[in-house]
Amino acid sequence: MRPSSKGFAVLGWIDGQLPWWITGPGVGLCVVALYGLVNARLGVSGAWLATIAPMEGWRPEPWRKTFLLALVGGSIVAALLGPPVVVHGYGRLSELLPPVALIPVLLLVGGALGYGARWAGGCTSGHGMSGCAAGSPDSLVMTATFFTVAVVVTLALNAVTGGAL
Repeated sequence: MRPSSKGFAVLGWIDGQLPWWITGPGVGLCVVALYGLVNARLGVSGAWLATIAPMEGWRPEPWRKTFLLALVGGSIVAALLGPPVVVHGYGRLSELLPPVALIPVLLLVGGALGYGARWAGGCTSGHGMSGCAAGSPDSLVMTATFFTVAVVVTLALNAVTGGAL
């Protein structure tokens, strides 16, 4: 069941999903603030690498670990303060695949996303929000590639499954 997107309550309790017109500018302001405060790009894969598997010879900035902790902690707080939400899975995909088939598919896709983010030198959030905002040619190409592949895969899945996906 998808949470309501009608807004949020004033008393601090989250009433479903915040509307796009609050979260979009909020993320944009975070990107601008990070550039202004520490002259760095916002990206989740960089924070993950800094925390879980820093590379030899690379000393990540301490704020990356704090960012990842805040990202995970904020999600937990939102889940605790929000209304109980029953998650039925992954939309149409979980309707078509039983859990025994869905779990390997999700693990394979998650691994592919992680590998792709590492190979691309950043994740979709880093390239799409920060890199494009900074006018990075690499990020503009990567973001165009992400979107193009997503559209092609979606159309291919739709064609192969006869519109079931």
